[in-house]
Amino acid sequence: MAGAYARAAFVLALGCALAAVAAGQEWLRAHATFYGGADASGTMGGACGYGNLYAQGYGTRTTALSTALFGDGASCGQCYKLVCDRKTDRTWCKPGVSVTVTATNFCPPNWSIPSDRGGWCNPPRPHFDMAQPAWEKIGVYRGGIIPVIYKRVSCVKKGGVRFAVNGHDYFNLVLVTNVAGPGSIRAMDVRGSRSPDWMPMARNWGANWHSLTYLTGQGLSFRVTVTDGQTIVFANVVPPNWRFGQSFASNLQFKL
Repeated sequence: MAGAYARAAFVLALGCALAAVAAGQEWLRAHATFYGGADASGTMGGACGYGNLYAQGYGTRTTALSTALFGDGASCGQCYKLVCDRKTDRTWCKPGVSVTVTATNFCPPNWSIPSDRGGWCNPPRPHFDMAQPAWEKIGVYRGGIIPVIYKRVSCVKKGGVRFAVNGHDYFNLVLVTNVAGPGSIRAMDVRGSRSPDWMPMARNWGANWHSLTYLTGQGLSFRVTVTDGQTIVFANVVPPNWRFGQSFASNLQFKL
């Protein structure tokens, strides 16, 4: 009987642990550096394709992710809460503060430098190369690199999801921004106003998704599934008279 109770307790504890991880509540260890200057102007653009981070609403609370975290762009838009790890090294940590950042860029590996002596973004290291203003919320500038603990958190956004349509005829490249909840996109489909069927889109790079169908002159609807499984249909979010280079805001948003 004691063995049965022990096994039941173990299963319960394991289930709770897995639920905590699934909910993004587990704190993990990494390191963090900074780039982009005191005004974060050097962080504009980046491997997620968001362009001007000020104009897109991401501001200076952003980060580049190492290979271990970036997932070839699948992590674009995810949000992370970071705290400087004073238990590991309190020299350059600011006490009692945290910062939440959005993944907007990729920190590439530097194979010519050892991973413990400058190659901070080399696999398999989880690493955050943060916009300088965000990094300085938790670290002292002179330190340059700090140990951190981090966890995924929900992204809080104002307004609805936005779509920017770029490309050309037979190549529609759609940038999706201002995604709340998990922040990152798992799958996306498009439907023209003259088509009865949804057509799958493919991740082109970062937060840009493409289709190879002629859709010029049609109103566009998008079906977006984010990485926690939520799906929203953005019906007729792009009017028939759209032009390449235009952006369109929806009134819909994912749940936190």
